[in-house]
Amino acid sequence: MLGRNTRRRSAAVAALLCAALAGCTNTVPQVPAPSPTAPPAESLPATGLPQVTPQPQEMRRLGDDIAVRGKVEVVVDPLVDQPTRDLAVQVLRLAGASDVVVRDPGQPVEDATLRVRIGDRVSPSVVKGLQEVGFGAPAPVPAEGYVLAARGGSDPTLFIGASDPAGAYYGVQTLRQIASPGRIAGVGINDHPSMPLRGSVEGFYGPPWTHQERMDQLAFYGEVKLNTYIYAPKDDPYHRERWREPYPADELARVQELIQQAKAHHVRFTFALSPGTSICYSADSDFRALVAKLQAVYDAGVRDFSVPLDDITYTRWNCPGDEAKYGAASEGAAGRAQAELLNRVQREFVDTHPDVAPLQTVPTEYSDVEDSAYKSAIRSTLDPRVLVMWTGDGVIPRRITVADAQGAAKVWGRKVLLWDNYPVNDFDGSVGRVLLGPYAKRERGLSEQLAGDIVNPMNQAAASKVVEIGAADFAWNDAAFDPQRAWRAAAEYLAGRRMAGGEPSLVADPATVEALLVFFDLEHMAPLPSGRPWLEPAPELARRLDTFRVSWSTGDHATAIRELRPHAQAIADAPERIRAGAPADFVSDVQPWLAATELWGDSLLATLDGLRARADGDEGPAVQHFTAARQLAERAEQISTVPSEVRPQGPVKVADGVLDTFIEQAPNLR
Repeated sequence: MLGRNTRRRSAAVAALLCAALAGCTNTVPQVPAPSPTAPPAESLPATGLPQVTPQPQEMRRLGDDIAVRGKVEVVVDPLVDQPTRDLAVQVLRLAGASDVVVRDPGQPVEDATLRVRIGDRVSPSVVKGLQEVGFGAPAPVPAEGYVLAARGGSDPTLFIGASDPAGAYYGVQTLRQIASPGRIAGVGINDHPSMPLRGSVEGFYGPPWTHQERMDQLAFYGEVKLNTYIYAPKDDPYHRERWREPYPADELARVQELIQQAKAHHVRFTFALSPGTSICYSADSDFRALVAKLQAVYDAGVRDFSVPLDDITYTRWNCPGDEAKYGAASEGAAGRAQAELLNRVQREFVDTHPDVAPLQTVPTEYSDVEDSAYKSAIRSTLDPRVLVMWTGDGVIPRRITVADAQGAAKVWGRKVLLWDNYPVNDFDGSVGRVLLGPYAKRERGLSEQLAGDIVNPMNQAAASKVVEIGAADFAWNDAAFDPQRAWRAAAEYLAGRRMAGGEPSLVADPATVEALLVFFDLEHMAPLPSGRPWLEPAPELARRLDTFRVSWSTGDHATAIRELRPHAQAIADAPERIRAGAPADFVSDVQPWLAATELWGDSLLATLDGLRARADGDEGPAVQHFTAARQLAERAEQISTVPSEVRPQGPVKVADGVLDTFIEQAPNLR
C-alpha cells in the first residue's frame, strides 16, 4: 500500500521525470486511551525513572508504581491555590481516575482508591507521610521548592510538600510528568530552582506577539517552571516611541488579562517602559510621566517593573537641560544621568509600593565585560538593588561562561540578570531562519554567578518553545543540564506531552517526536550578527552525509545509498507528520520551512535515485534524476518568510551549507 507522503513525493517527481517513484510510509504507533474503570494490577513493578523537565535536583526510586483508577481523594492545605488544585484534578483524570474529590484537611474522608496529600512541607500530616516513605525529618525547602513522594503497593502513598504556593504548583507539574495512563511512578523527588528568575523577554523588533500567543506562552511557562515574562516589544508604540502616553482602555484591559493569566501560572508579569529615545533626564515633568505610566499598570495588577535604556544613543542629549546639568554628552555623563533616573524610580516609586520587586534595567552598554566610562558611572552611582540585564560577551554571544558572568559582575558592581539573545531572529544575520537548535554553550555553574536567565525569543511564539524548554531546564538545574536531553524533551512536549496548546496529554506520539527531531536538526544553525554560525548547521545530517561520502569513496556505492536513504525519506516525510501531530500554532509558525523541507527531502531522494542509477550503469536515468533534484531544490529556494510573522524578510533556510551543497555536488560523484 502506498503511503500518503510517498504518493505526494512521487507525483512531484513524476511531473519532472514523467516516471512514478514509489515507497512505503512507516506505521505511526498509536497510544491507547486509558480505561478509567479498569481494575488495577496487584502490583505495578518499577519501570525505571521517568523523564522530568526541568531536571529535578534529586530523584530516586521508592518502590512500585501507583495504580490509578476509580475515585481519588486530594487533601490540600490553604497553601495550595485554585489553579494548582485544578491542575491536580486534570492530571489525575488523565492518569485514569474516574472521579477526583478535592477537600481541605479535617473534612469527612472519602471512600477512595488513592489519597493524595498536597500541603506545607512542615505540616504534621505531610511530615509524617514523607517520613513513612523514607524522606526523613522536615527540612527547609528553598523558595519555589517542593518534595514529592509516591509509592505503590497495597496502601499507595502520594505526598507533595512545598515551601510556598509556587512550589506546590511546580510539584503538581512534576506529578504530571511522572504520571502516565493507568499509573504514577513510584519515585521520591527533592527539588528547587537554581536560579531565582527564569523566563523570557518579549524584546524583539518586528511583529509583536498577539494577545492569544502571550496567553499561551504564560500557560506554557507554568508547565516548564519559568517564572518571569518581561513585556518589552520594541514595536509596541506605547512601550517605546510613545512611552509618555497612557495605554488605551482596550489595550489596558488586555494587559489585565495577561496579568491574571500570569498569576494563575505563577509567572511574574514584568512591565517594561523604554523612554530612552526621547526622555529628558533632568525634566521633572518627564519623570512624573514615567511614574504615572508605571502607576497605571500597577493599578492593573503589575508588581514587577523594568526601565530599559538599550538601543539608544548616548552621544547626544534629548534636551538642553541635560547638557546644563550633566555637561557635554558623553558615555560617562549618560551613565550618571541614567543612574540618577533609575535611582529616583527605585526610591520614589518602588520603595513606596512595598509589594513591588526591585527595579530592572537594560543599560545602553549591555554586552561584553570591558570596563568603560559608562559602566564606571553606573557601577558607582546606581542603587545596588536595581537589577542590570546583560547579554553576554556580545549582542549575540558565541557562548556564555562562568568567567564571563564573573567579569560582568565586576564591571557592573552586582550580579547581573542574563538577557540571552537566543533564539531571537530579528536581525540581518538571521534572515530566513527559524532557530530550533538546542539551548547550548551555556556553562554549568552560571547559577552561582547570575541573578537569573531570561531568553529573548523569536517573533514566532510557538516555535520559540523549543529553545525556551532548554533554557527552563538550564535555569532550574544547570548542574545537571544536558542540551540534547532537553532538546528531545522539547520534541516530546510538542508531540503531545503537555497541558496547554491543544488537547492535554501525558504521552507523546513517538512518530511525531522523531519527525520533529529530524526537522530541528535541519534548523539547528544559530547565527551571529554577521550571519556566521555559533551553532553549526544540521549536525546529524552532516554526520550522515560524511558517512555516505566515505562509503562512496571506497567504492561501496550500494551501502552508501542504502544507509542514507531512510534519513532522506524521514526528511521528506517529516513535514506531514508534524502537521498532523504538532500543535496548530507551531505548524503555522514554521509552515514556510515545512514546505521547503518537503521539497528538499524530495530533492535528496531524487539525488539518491540518480546515484543509484549511475552505480547501476544507467547514466540516462541518472541525469534525469539529477535534473529533477535540481529543479526541486530551486523551488525550495524560492519559498520565503511571511511578512506578518517576522522581520527582516528573505528566502527560508533549510540545512544550508549541508543539504544544498550535497545535492549540488552529487552529480559529480563517480
